[in-house]
Amino acid sequence: MSDRILMQGNDAIARGLVEAGCAVAASYPGTPASEILSSIDRWRKKSGATMHVEWAVNEKVALEIAYTAAISGLRAAVSMKQVGLNVASDPFLSAAYLGVTGGFLVVSADDPGPHSSQTEQDSRLLAMMAKVPVLDPASPAHAMALAGTGFDLSETFGVPVMLRPTTRVCHASQDIEAAPFRPQAREARFVKDPARWAATPVFRRKLHDRLAEKIAAIAAWPATAPVRVNPEISAAKAVVASGVAFSHARELFGELGISGRIALYQVVQPYPLHAAFIDRLLETYGEILVLEESAPVIEMQIADRRHVSGRMTGTVPGTGELLPEIIERLLARFAGLPVTDAALPSQGGGRRPTLCPGCAHRSSFYAIRKAAPDGIYPSDIGCYTLGINLGAVDTVLCMGAAISQAAGFDYAHRLTGKQVDIVATIGDSTFYHAGIPPLIDAVVQGARFVLVILDNGTTAMTGNQPTPGTGIGAGGETTAAVDMEGLVRACGVRFCRTANPDRLPEFVELLKEALAHAREEGVAVVIARQPCAMVARAAGGVEPVAIVITEECTGCRHCVDRFECPALVFDEATNRVRIDGMTCNGCGVCVSVCPLGAIEQEPAGEKRP
Repeated sequence: MSDRILMQGNDAIARGLVEAGCAVAASYPGTPASEILSSIDRWRKKSGATMHVEWAVNEKVALEIAYTAAISGLRAAVSMKQVGLNVASDPFLSAAYLGVTGGFLVVSADDPGPHSSQTEQDSRLLAMMAKVPVLDPASPAHAMALAGTGFDLSETFGVPVMLRPTTRVCHASQDIEAAPFRPQAREARFVKDPARWAATPVFRRKLHDRLAEKIAAIAAWPATAPVRVNPEISAAKAVVASGVAFSHARELFGELGISGRIALYQVVQPYPLHAAFIDRLLETYGEILVLEESAPVIEMQIADRRHVSGRMTGTVPGTGELLPEIIERLLARFAGLPVTDAALPSQGGGRRPTLCPGCAHRSSFYAIRKAAPDGIYPSDIGCYTLGINLGAVDTVLCMGAAISQAAGFDYAHRLTGKQVDIVATIGDSTFYHAGIPPLIDAVVQGARFVLVILDNGTTAMTGNQPTPGTGIGAGGETTAAVDMEGLVRACGVRFCRTANPDRLPEFVELLKEALAHAREEGVAVVIARQPCAMVARAAGGVEPVAIVITEECTGCRHCVDRFECPALVFDEATNRVRIDGMTCNGCGVCVSVCPLGAIEQEPAGEKRP
């Protein structure tokens, strides 16, 4: 007997994976895919399935773990955001050649817009390069169904399969009929075949030939063939859409009244596009409009500029999310209807994000500016990227790049006879993910900079997932914990100190000591350790204090502009700063920030109510 359950898209994907008998699931958190793994663990517990579920140290490791389960005959999945697939691309491309024996699903969530990512890259392009088939869900329910279809496709042809939801699928909610769990009892069995699993270049060529044959066969697999929504009509024009763009188009076809004169197709598998479908399209329709996010993956496979329009022809905007308002205009124009000239909703913008009240990263950045006021500040991927508001973040490139860029800045300036203070910042989760190899390299090459590891004991930006230093697993179980100081020293670093950044005066002095070491001796590491304010608050671990603004406040704005705590509010009417009692968490760090001493803690022992 099935149930109807209101599920978020990521929850639905997780349910679909567990329903389909996934035995091993691994991930590294990244929006919009972060909730998938924790949901898998929840469905695992609810269903009683025997599974291995883990937050891996990075996406490459996660993919390799899940892939190995799949070549041992089990069903396995790995989930990540689209830029995480860049990290995992090395094993991803090789896995396509080698193939699988159990079903293997790579869930790569894209972020058209982008809403919370460095890029709005299309994972389907990487799948095309790897020759891995892709499924493109249009809704949470569709994504749940395609999880099972993806495993079937993977096992039928012995290849990895990509499931590519986008932000609007991952974070939408839908009332979905969920079938009972049907765990598939399988036994892990790895069949040795070195010519395949450890293939040399000569055999890789043969595997590539075999993969090309598989892709040709997948392009004719009925289960993932495009679906025509209105087969009963005869039309000279056709719209071909996939993913969320299809959901919007389907709804707008009814609103615009064009369902009776324009054919509408849903592409479930954008790569490889079914060969017979391409032939039928070009033989049947004089004009074809392709709607897809973010790259023209479907459009380039149809490859007929005389009849096909889309992103490649400029008919569809080349970047950004295809909002319903944009698709409405495209469809109206394609159908020969009047097109509204009303302003389109803006994409992006909104209130500038800032660090949370009581966040210790704010203290670290303030201290860095005090200790190295003329320094260069490379930083990394995480909520601490918001240190840019405090003038303490100069560069953000990709995971782990803060350390490599710090070294690069040092080499570049020393080549031209300049010495600059360089203070790089990286979060604890990002350090474990991609910071260790560049730190080793910097030590070996004799780079001179200070690295501040912002250790708040969690992966805060994506929902407070555990890190390898936390000692907690994906399901809340106790695991081994990495000794961060020991790890740093094992990389060859001779100056490694740990301190609480909320003790601002002492932390500034420590940074100055580290800078002095770096100028003469090489890399110095300072671990700024203080729990995430959101975690500490939830656990009741912070003893709040009451803060007051005294009459000494002159309205100089130093605390507002340089410290940027949301609880410090500048009152234009009084030309003074006041404390927002609803926002202040009573950390008390701002007491050390005011140059006039106008921010004070209430009398000793006073606590915030």
